Amino acid sequence: MISVRKLTKRFGDQEILRGIDLEVAERDVVAIIGPSGSGKSTVLRCLNFLEAPTSGEIFIAGERLGYEDDGRGGQRRRREADLNRQRAEIGMVFQQFNLWPHRTVLENIIEAPILVRRQPPDAAIAIARALLEKVGLLAKQDAYPSTLSGGQQQRVAIARSLAMQPRMLLLDEVTSALDPETIREVLDVIKALAVEGMTMLLVTHEMAFAREVAHRIVFMDEGRILEEAPPAEFFSRPQHARAKAFLDKVL
Repeated sequence: MISVRKLTKRFGDQEILRGIDLEVAERDVVAIIGPSGSGKSTVLRCLNFLEAPTSGEIFIAGERLGYEDDGRGGQRRRREADLNRQRAEIGMVFQQFNLWPHRTVLENIIEAPILVRRQPPDAAIAIARALLEKVGLLAKQDAYPSTLSGGQQQRVAIARSLAMQPRMLLLDEVTSALDPETIREVLDVIKALAVEGMTMLLVTHEMAFAREVAHRIVFMDEGRILEEAPPAEFFSRPQHARAKAFLDKVL
């Protein structure tokens, strides 16, 4: 589903990603962990082409993301309409909820399917209501974001991403802005999606949750992947010294 080859990303003289190679199969749940500043969120932003890679390639279901052959042996950036088509297959949920404050919960969810997917409004509304029921918020469909708790807003944000019917979901520290009492309700939604077979990459500091829901742990530091392993193996027998030092501090 996702193939990343020698991905690098620079901001000026600062090299954020240093040759990332990553493969994610359909239905896989991969948790990316590591210290702050290691490049975890930048990987996700490149996977949705919110950041254009400096070099390297990303393939989504066999199609190169962001670029295409120019017919002269080189490459060119895809047209914006084509990029939007690709992005529609890749749902992303951010640390901040990014809901439109002047629109109701239902309106927040249906806008992109109608404008981007060209869904008829009645169909978009039906899908949105089904998703709100899935995340336990159907009763809030006419509420405005300011009246919701942080956990409720994040569940709406997840429903909004799912409304586009993406092939995969990228989740960037989706509990970091939440009160401890509301973290579990968001994690339960993500766990249910994993059980249903949604392909997911999640950047998280929730080590217990990563151990519980992920099929594979990817540990990053200083822009590189230093270790990949199943959760049971990674958390009990980390192979890289940096990974061991990290776990000794956070567990």
